[in-house]
Amino acid sequence: MTNTTTITGNLTREPEIRYTKEGQATTQLGVAVNRRWQDRVTQEWQEATSFFDILCWRDLAENVALSLSKGMRVVVTGRIEQRSWETDQGEHRSKVEIVADEIGPSLRFATADVQRTQRRQGVEEVPESSESEATSF
Repeated sequence: MTNTTTITGNLTREPEIRYTKEGQATTQLGVAVNRRWQDRVTQEWQEATSFFDILCWRDLAENVALSLSKGMRVVVTGRIEQRSWETDQGEHRSKVEIVADEIGPSLRFATADVQRTQRRQGVEEVPESSESEATSF
């Protein structure tokens, strides 16, 4: 069984970038997915909106924070994860979010100008003709 999902929707807020104590970038953002359908009985149009919290790490986190802004339509592919923690008051909390593997602008209603970023020093380069991608952690 795999745990992969893809959603397409609009950013509900500006991406928020932070860095861990170890210096790893992490960005959080929200995506609203709208669904519209016609009721077969009444023939009236119905709408529903689902809201998703998205988490990005490392280079993806930095690129998302630099490239995307509130209102943009995006395509997100990642895995669903549940996180649990305890508040300062001792209450147990949990949250379901999508940890993104890929995020890009949706080109259904817009165009994009894609620019390749320079890799950091010390990261091994992979030839462009290679089928696999190098990931730095």
